[in-house]
Amino acid sequence: MLSSFICSLFFLTQFRLPFSLSQYCLTKFLCCGSSRNSNHIIKMAMWVFGYGSLIWKAGFNYDDRLVGFIKDYRRVFYQGSTDHRGTPEYPGRTVTLEPAPGEVCWGAAYKISKEEDKEAAITYLEVREKQYDKKAYVDLFTDPLATTPAISGVMVYIASPDKKLNPNYLGPASIEDIAKQIVRAEGPSGPNREYLFQLEKALLQIGELLFTTL
Repeated sequence: MLSSFICSLFFLTQFRLPFSLSQYCLTKFLCCGSSRNSNHIIKMAMWVFGYGSLIWKAGFNYDDRLVGFIKDYRRVFYQGSTDHRGTPEYPGRTVTLEPAPGEVCWGAAYKISKEEDKEAAITYLEVREKQYDKKAYVDLFTDPLATTPAISGVMVYIASPDKKLNPNYLGPASIEDIAKQIVRAEGPSGPNREYLFQLEKALLQIGELLFTTL
C-alpha cells in the first residue's frame, strides 16, 4: 500500500504539462469566454486560484472556473494540517507553494463577481485556509506560449515556511517519509490519503482535458 502513496506523491511533485499545447486549444476549451470579457469586468471580479483541494472542491459560489497555471512556483507537501487532514497530535500533510524560478503550477481559478458572493467566499476561505498565513496576488496563464497573462491579480493562499507565523509548517522530507505520514494521518475532513488521491485525480483530469483538445 505504501508504494502506491509513494507513486502518487512522486507524480504530484513532478506534475508537468507540455508547453507545446496550442493557444487555440487552450482558449477554446478552457477559457469559456472569461478572458474575453472587457477589462472593466475583469477588474471588478475577484479571482481565487486553487492548487490543492480547491481544484476539486471550491465550497463557494462562483461565476466561472478557468484552468491554468501560475509561474515561478511549485506545489510541495510541506504544510502540516491539524484541522482538516490531521490532528495536533498527528498532523497530516497538505500542499503549499514554494518559490521556484522557471517552474509552473497548474490549478484552477474561480471568478466571483457579485459582492455578496465575494464577501461569502472570503469569509469561508478565511476559515478553511486559516493555517495558510500568506495571501499573494499572481498572474494566471492559460497559454504556455503567452507572455501576457489571461488574468492578473488572482488571489492565492500560501503556507509560508516562517514558523513564527505558520507553526504548522513541516517542511521538506523524503517521499517515503511523507508517504508514511499521509498513510497514518486523519482529521475532521477525512483521511490524509483521500486528499492525496483526490489531488492526483484532479490533476490527471486537467492533463486529460488538455490532451483531448489537441
